[in-house]
Amino acid sequence: MNLGPLEPKVVDLVVAVVCFSLVFGLFAKVVLPRIRKTLEEREDAIDGNFERAEAARIEAERIHEEYKNDLAEAYREFAHIRQEAKEQGAQIIAAARDEGARQRDALIAAAHAQLEVDRTLAAAALNESVRRLAIELANRIVGEPLDEFANNSEVIDRYFDELEAGSSVKRVTS
Repeated sequence: MNLGPLEPKVVDLVVAVVCFSLVFGLFAKVVLPRIRKTLEEREDAIDGNFERAEAARIEAERIHEEYKNDLAEAYREFAHIRQEAKEQGAQIIAAARDEGARQRDALIAAAHAQLEVDRTLAAAALNESVRRLAIELANRIVGEPLDEFANNSEVIDRYFDELEAGSSVKRVTS
């Protein structure tokens, strides 16, 4: 008596339940643990990757901060060295200016001294030339040699002293 698909035979039902139980047991004992193990491995790998990525990010941030600190320190050191170089340059320039002014003043003083010596020598040479010309002119006017008188005479010296005094007064008033 076949009642149709909605009322199976008991034997068919038992065979189906046994087959289902075997397949379910096989899945529960073999396939599901493997699936669970694979899922756990993937989850651990993903979590490990996240943890490693987070650790790498933290390390990268730490290295970046060290780099920024080192860079800031290098900029500070550069600014300090540049400031020292400016100060040393200013000192060198000031020393060169002082040395140049000192050399200029020394050259001017030496030139003034040389001019004074040259003026004195020229005045002495001129005085001697004028003395000789005056004696020669006096010799011609008198008609006699006056060399001995000129060597012992103070007249010529007084004349030059008066001439010198007159020219120094002119120099002072000029």
